[in-house]
Amino acid sequence: MAKLKSKYKAQYKSANPDRSIQTFYRVALRNHIKLSDIADTKANILLSVNAIIISLVLSNLISKLDNPSNAYLIWPTIVFITFSIISMVLSIIATRPNVTRGQFTKEDVEQKKVNLTFFGNFHRMKLEEYQWAIDEMLKDKDYVYSSLTKDLYFLGKVLDRKYRILRTTYSIFMAGMIISVIAFAISFNSQAQTNREATSALQQGYYIELIHQPKDASPA
Repeated sequence: MAKLKSKYKAQYKSANPDRSIQTFYRVALRNHIKLSDIADTKANILLSVNAIIISLVLSNLISKLDNPSNAYLIWPTIVFITFSIISMVLSIIATRPNVTRGQFTKEDVEQKKVNLTFFGNFHRMKLEEYQWAIDEMLKDKDYVYSSLTKDLYFLGKVLDRKYRILRTTYSIFMAGMIISVIAFAISFNSQAQTNREATSALQQGYYIELIHQPKDASPA
């Protein structure tokens, strides 16, 4: 029974060679589109998170920087906002679409140079010209597969660019969070040390004043 099934499958594959090719292109294109959606979602998450962070910083910390006693918060806040802005800019770059020419010539179709599966190659063409180009492409099966292959390749190039920028963005965002926390910790520690020294100096001055007061004088 197993031999009959394997023999039937072999005969089916040999009789339908295009089916496996179509399945390959369908699965590959679907995977590319899913990965592109994931990349866009990750970029949108980073963009939203950093926008919320900046709005909270502007509404809470900036108002406190007017007070001279909070001057120690200036540099940590600048570092924090700078890394957030860089992350936002990179997130926008990762999702920003590229502008394409959107046109082709009859020679491009005849020489099989244009990829008609991508809208960026025909969005400025007239409907009649596009229909003619599609009809010419469908006459040649190799041209169809070549167009699908080009579509896969350039989708992969776009994904590579997106994920490289996203990796850099996440690295900068993570480094920014760590550096900002360290900067705030150092600033708080430095300010606490300054306050302790000021308090100690005031106490020492008060005790010295008490020591040098006349014995019959009483402290105010």
